[in-house]
Amino acid sequence: MNSESVLGWLVAMGVPEELISVGAEADDAWCLLRVESENGPAWEVFWREQGNRYDWACFSDEQVACFYLFGRLTWTQALRGVVGPVDVTSTPPHGTQLPR
Repeated sequence: MNSESVLGWLVAMGVPEELISVGAEADDAWCLLRVESENGPAWEVFWREQGNRYDWACFSDEQVACFYLFGRLTWTQALRGVVGPVDVTSTPPHGTQLPR
């Protein structure tokens, strides 16, 4: 899983697409951003609301950041009673992003 496929996987799990922003900050959304640090590229994951960042986490590995976001949001789906894909036919093949 990477930043190009994570949105498709989350949507397949029933997470509303408008709650996820990959590559840009957006209010009322979980954001996944690639940033430059002194040690090279890093990946930030956080909830943004009214211009503020909440539950911020930073990772040096893109896959780890994507799996963190995926796990966190699919856990909320499990709490809502949705334990698997809403529609198994919408599961992206080999982790590719769903068509928009």
